[in-house]
Amino acid sequence: MTADATEVFEEHRPVLDGVAYRMLGRVADAEDVVQEAWLRWSAADRARVREPRGYLVRVTTRLAIDRLRQVRSRREAYVGTWLPEPLATGLAPAAGADHGDGAERAMLTESVSLALLVVLESLSPLERAVFVLREAFGFPFAEIAGTLERSEAAVRQLAGRARRHVAERKPRFDVDPGLRRDLTERFLEAAVDGDLDGLLRLLAPDVRLFSDPGEAKAPRRIIDGADKVGRFLAAVGPQAGNAALRFRCVELNGGPALLATREGRPDSVFALDVAGGLVQAVYVIRNPDKLAHLHAAVGAGEEGAGTSGAGR
Repeated sequence: MTADATEVFEEHRPVLDGVAYRMLGRVADAEDVVQEAWLRWSAADRARVREPRGYLVRVTTRLAIDRLRQVRSRREAYVGTWLPEPLATGLAPAAGADHGDGAERAMLTESVSLALLVVLESLSPLERAVFVLREAFGFPFAEIAGTLERSEAAVRQLAGRARRHVAERKPRFDVDPGLRRDLTERFLEAAVDGDLDGLLRLLAPDVRLFSDPGEAKAPRRIIDGADKVGRFLAAVGPQAGNAALRFRCVELNGGPALLATREGRPDSVFALDVAGGLVQAVYVIRNPDKLAHLHAAVGAGEEGAGTSGAGR
């Protein structure tokens, strides 16, 4: 193994991580795919590879498509709502894209949002691959066609279908991080205090609450409407505040989210879609398997910076 092989792979790893995570919605699955791409790269005849980045993206994308096809049946039988695994993007590299100008970074941030990843789950593996490569990373259609071994015309058709599907289903949200963080913190305060009126002032009339409990306790069906969502949060918020949980605002999937920890370990994540100054959707992730990696990602040593729900 030459040092050059490692250096080249590490140079392009952020893009590979970004493609794999957006394709699969799980950090562990993305890491497995990128590791397999590394094994194939290390065993390849690299002298014949003219464009390492293109080669590595092609391998990673094909591996991700295969993995997505394998896990689809398990996700369809999932108990409760399957939500993507939250990714720390503020304290860790942001799901792996090259840092560009402000517009490019905004596009990359949106492409890793929980709201968009939820919509991408409804695409076919090929549609998802085309959407990720084209919309998130700006690959030319000709290059995507080579990656997927399809004609350019077929890839353009896949891209059109995926784009229309996403446009129909993707919620709009405010991109101003300051406004989103402020509303997230007000949401936490109202929920922990059990302040139903305060919650109703923050919730859009057609707000929806999605939860992914795994084996933990949480609703297994979507809750619709401000009244039902508000009453649920007002009922469980004080319980959370008195259950030795500590809350703090962190950046997950490109936006502010609430991380609840118990004895330094992640217990729950609350992420909000915000538009027009109101909460349009609430995502609650309690599946322990999807939270374990956040312990290292956000840093257990920062617990003292959190806000305790008890005594508010």
